[in-house]
Amino acid sequence: MFLRCHSRKKNGKRHRYWSVVESRRCRGGRPVQRQVLYLGEINDSQEAAWRKTIEVFDEQKKQYEQLSLFPSDRPIPPDEVNALSVVLTNLCLRHPRSFGDCWLGCVLWDELGLSGFWDTRLGSQRGKVPWRKVLQLLVINRLCDPGSEFAVHRSWFLGSAMDELLATDFAVAEKDRLYRCLDRILPYKDELCRFLVEKWKTLFDAEFDVLLYDLTSTYFEGSCARIPKAKFGYSRDKRSDCRQVVIALIVTTDGLPLAYEVFPGNTVDKTTLKPFLTKIEKLYGKARRVWVMDRGIPTEETLEEMRREGVAYLVGTPRSLLGKLEKDLVDRPWEQVHDGVQVKHLAQQDELYVLARSADRRKKEAAIRRRKLKQLIHGLNRLKRRTISRDTLLKKVAVLQRDAGRVAALVKIREPKVNEPVNRETFVCMLDRTAWRKALA
Repeated sequence: MFLRCHSRKKNGKRHRYWSVVESRRCRGGRPVQRQVLYLGEINDSQEAAWRKTIEVFDEQKKQYEQLSLFPSDRPIPPDEVNALSVVLTNLCLRHPRSFGDCWLGCVLWDELGLSGFWDTRLGSQRGKVPWRKVLQLLVINRLCDPGSEFAVHRSWFLGSAMDELLATDFAVAEKDRLYRCLDRILPYKDELCRFLVEKWKTLFDAEFDVLLYDLTSTYFEGSCARIPKAKFGYSRDKRSDCRQVVIALIVTTDGLPLAYEVFPGNTVDKTTLKPFLTKIEKLYGKARRVWVMDRGIPTEETLEEMRREGVAYLVGTPRSLLGKLEKDLVDRPWEQVHDGVQVKHLAQQDELYVLARSADRRKKEAAIRRRKLKQLIHGLNRLKRRTISRDTLLKKVAVLQRDAGRVAALVKIREPKVNEPVNRETFVCMLDRTAWRKALA
């Protein structure tokens, strides 16, 4: 390490700013430097103190020098003039860095051929550090320790060995550079998806005859004035007070992604499927594919169009249609698919309806109901032991019922009327055991 001086003219006067800089030798023998500590403006005595801290003064040459370090249990090489012996037992670890996970991430990056892919697209763009390396840094961070771009800049990069693996310095993790990198790669989104699909075929012999399609959302905190897609909408994160975006993703049954899209936060799920069908055909051509989706994603008009074009799908039956199919399904025999799962089939027109019965799923849903019912009853019992007003009681009961969901209908609650005191006679809760047994069945 050494002291570096930066000179700057400000208000007609020249100022000197100091920082502690670390020099490292990377692949190919090229040294790179990283700022360890910014000192700002310091006087001469402070400068001398810092030099004494990080360097050794050579009495014969009358100058400060950095000395090489060698273990004390072996002789110093005769050709090493600037050398010292050290006692290894007194050494301690001061700045550990993560290497193995970063190294493995770089190996996977190279196996996928992403260096060549991005060099041909970002290599000609100006920058002190190749944009491909900036992007690789972001990707490795998402793989090893997912965090924001600012977290990469502030702490993660310094605690990793990415500077050695990328043969670069701290400039690759400069804050604004990380944010600008994401804008530069957006125009190549579809090209990247096609490139990765070819890699899935080569590396994993992946099949794309069954595609899983689903949506999620992520929210922002703030006004989001410069994010045109950030809108208020149905929040899967239970944060209806925040603006959000909707993310649609298509993956194979092995979890390998094919394509994704970001929609405005107020996008309705059922309006996203049709443009995505067109997008997949445009990217990968027409093929025999089976689309697997939740019941709320496709509309009946979209399903009718898929049937006309011969596009196969597997989707949950709308709840409004279940009652109409019940009469035709009730007399049909159950068929054993595998341990714990039985099905009934019903063919109507161009569709095949499958009713599934799973013992494990039944146990899981019963456990979920018991947990929610237990939380609801415990919450109501706690309210009985408290001395609160009627208005406060009604608000807390409403919150408990909301958290319990449909299980709340199994508990009959007698709430205090207006002008009635809140006590165990006016606030009564009773479990509907008949409805509870029916729910478990």
